Amino acid sequence: MAMTKRDYYEVLGLKREASPEEIKKSYRQMALKFHPDKNPGDDSAEVRFKEAAEAYEILSDQEKRARYDRYGHAGLEGAGVHNFRNAEDIMSAFSDIFGGGLFGDMFGQRRRGPRPGQDILARIEIDLVEAARGATKTIEMNRNEVCVDCKGSGARKGTVATTCDYCRGQGQVVQSRGFFQVATVCPACGGEGTRIADPCPTCRGGGKVASRATVTINIPPGVDNGTQLLRRNEGEPGDPGAPRGNLRVQIQVRKHPFFERAGNDLFCRVPISFPQAALGSEIEVPTLDGPGHLTIPKGTQSGEVLKLKGRGMPDVNGRGRGDELVEVVVETPHRLSPRQEELLRELAEIEHEDVSPRRRGFLEKLRDFFTEPDDASPHVAG
Repeated sequence: MAMTKRDYYEVLGLKREASPEEIKKSYRQMALKFHPDKNPGDDSAEVRFKEAAEAYEILSDQEKRARYDRYGHAGLEGAGVHNFRNAEDIMSAFSDIFGGGLFGDMFGQRRRGPRPGQDILARIEIDLVEAARGATKTIEMNRNEVCVDCKGSGARKGTVATTCDYCRGQGQVVQSRGFFQVATVCPACGGEGTRIADPCPTCRGGGKVASRATVTINIPPGVDNGTQLLRRNEGEPGDPGAPRGNLRVQIQVRKHPFFERAGNDLFCRVPISFPQAALGSEIEVPTLDGPGHLTIPKGTQSGEVLKLKGRGMPDVNGRGRGDELVEVVVETPHRLSPRQEELLRELAEIEHEDVSPRRRGFLEKLRDFFTEPDDASPHVAG
């Protein structure tokens, strides 16, 4: 199902030329307003809180912001966008903002615990037929994997991380300020609660190594341009004991030479000749299933839309199929043979003698429009 994202600048109430200071200030205000601790039981506030965090993550990062400004949400493919699952995850990620001051006084700073992995955004381009029938695609992407030597701990094989003696394993330090207790991330261990004395040489203590991954994606019939497909636990690895992030695949459907899509309906224009329009005909038209046949009724006018029921796009949720809407365009020939011109002149003479009711009504209205009423002459005051 398609997931529509709001513009990040709109989320934070900013103009696109906003400075880093303005971005940070606006995010602090939004986070304070929608923090779950301040809005207990309000699911919409929690959604806005996470939405603001995602916007701040992108706009506060110079490289990610540049990609977003140029390409929009699609430009963040493979940029390691964080999948914020809860308020603690957000407060941990932005400890420089939540660690003290206003946010620390009001909400404190809880130990973050193992962080889930970040989401990865990828993009797949398909054609309209693949969108209609479904497809299987394989994508390759850069992705970190858990270090096999230390199993993600970051410590050299045969050693273990030790409890941080600064915070005694709590991951935070608490200070009293008047009536408030302010909890901040431990500066020694960064909130982990542990310290690595002998880092793993393979991953240099990070617990993860860069890798190249291949993932097969099954695209269901009926996807539209901008649809996002979710593959759970195919993103970046999390901290030990935490799940991987997700892989979000954005679908981009290439423009079709004949069809334009409107929901599940397909629209196309087909040229026909004047005799076909006047006398009626059966013509061949393109459909997603191959050549189709469309009946042109007698007297069809240029611009009329005829329907091929059930020949549009399938609904992505399995609720039937749309229609194909065909607009017929009556073409006027640019060049005529002598015989064609002779026949058309003969037809014109017949039409002059036998004007259609529709055209006769128009001519009468036109005559009345240009005929000035007798009482419409100007009066001169005496």
